[in-house]
Amino acid sequence: MKTSRRRVRSFRDITHHTTDLRRPVVTLFSGGLDSTYLLHRLVQAGATEVHAVSVNLGGDEQTPQIQQIADTLGVRLHSIDARAQFVDDFVRPAIAAHAVYLDTHPISSSLSRPLIALTAVRVAREQGIPLILHTANRSQNTLRRLNGALDLLGYEGEFGSPYDLEPVGREQKIKELQSVGLDQMAERSVSGDSNLWCREFESGVLDDPESHEVPESCYRWTAPRETAPEPELVEVGFRAGEPVSVNGREASLADIIEQLNWTVGAHGLGRYTGLEHLPGGVKVLEVREMPAAKLLLASLRHLETAVLDSETLREKLHVEQIWVREALEGRWFGELRSAGQAFINTLNSSLTGTVTWRLAGGRLSTTSITATNPQYVRNREEWEELSVRQELSHCAEGPGPGNGGAR
Repeated sequence: MKTSRRRVRSFRDITHHTTDLRRPVVTLFSGGLDSTYLLHRLVQAGATEVHAVSVNLGGDEQTPQIQQIADTLGVRLHSIDARAQFVDDFVRPAIAAHAVYLDTHPISSSLSRPLIALTAVRVAREQGIPLILHTANRSQNTLRRLNGALDLLGYEGEFGSPYDLEPVGREQKIKELQSVGLDQMAERSVSGDSNLWCREFESGVLDDPESHEVPESCYRWTAPRETAPEPELVEVGFRAGEPVSVNGREASLADIIEQLNWTVGAHGLGRYTGLEHLPGGVKVLEVREMPAAKLLLASLRHLETAVLDSETLREKLHVEQIWVREALEGRWFGELRSAGQAFINTLNSSLTGTVTWRLAGGRLSTTSITATNPQYVRNREEWEELSVRQELSHCAEGPGPGNGGAR
């Protein structure tokens, strides 16, 4: 029978000694405002051994900056490069599943959170640490994604977020961190989350869906250039449903994503704005920058329509949303997502070919869809003539003996 493990849900759990801070603690540390403030509160509460786990997924935060924060607060930093694992074990399956939330935006944090949780559990088990803390709050879907992943991974200790039942205002966090010498935290006007697949922004000046003009300074891949880029053709090659090349040159998926983020982004393509649901049905606004995702997902869909039977493709579309739902709800390590992935991978094994795009004037259009074993026709008139000849030939043969013909 599964036992219930106590979760940390407020700073009161820390400051009022509900949690034994004489024992070591693992915290998930991005270098952002929330995770830095948690480290500050732990040290302030008397934690004697804090292990800040920073997982490098190819995002904006730089290791020297993160190390400087850890040194200032006197905590031990574990900087772990998980970029290769993120691409291979999380982004690759998401591309195969065409992981788009309700036809609005490709998902991102649903992919990174399970890996971050997996890394934290590994560090905690290696160090014999009985507590993992993160910083997700009630207006972030990350709360159930991290808690769900930690639960499904069977972590033996306590875990949770002190922001769950005790939110702290942005101004208060900045003021307290400035008091210990971390003045750079005052520069955070939005909450950001980035990796090599996506740059995401929320909260702060982006709180209100009815008024949310995104500062151009937030964007990187799609930031306006001094001169408009020239029109160009980009060919993406797939083998068994996986991206393997750009313009005929084979490369790793990580390199393909990096190249396309800059190439497609230069044309201003790949910005998404969408509302995501929280438990209870409340919606929150999230803004994304995902140029590579835009091109890769659209390319794979074209190959699917070229190769797969229409009924099969309809069922894949249905399974994709089941897959997305399981990832969104924090059940990445659950059996239903895994079963959906097996179905998707079976179909994708037949998807080999190339899709060529013309990028010009902030627009994207195909110029070639080429598939191995396609179901499309390349000359309609020729196909019609052949189809008619085959049907008439069959009719001319007439019914034979035993097939209802005259005797």
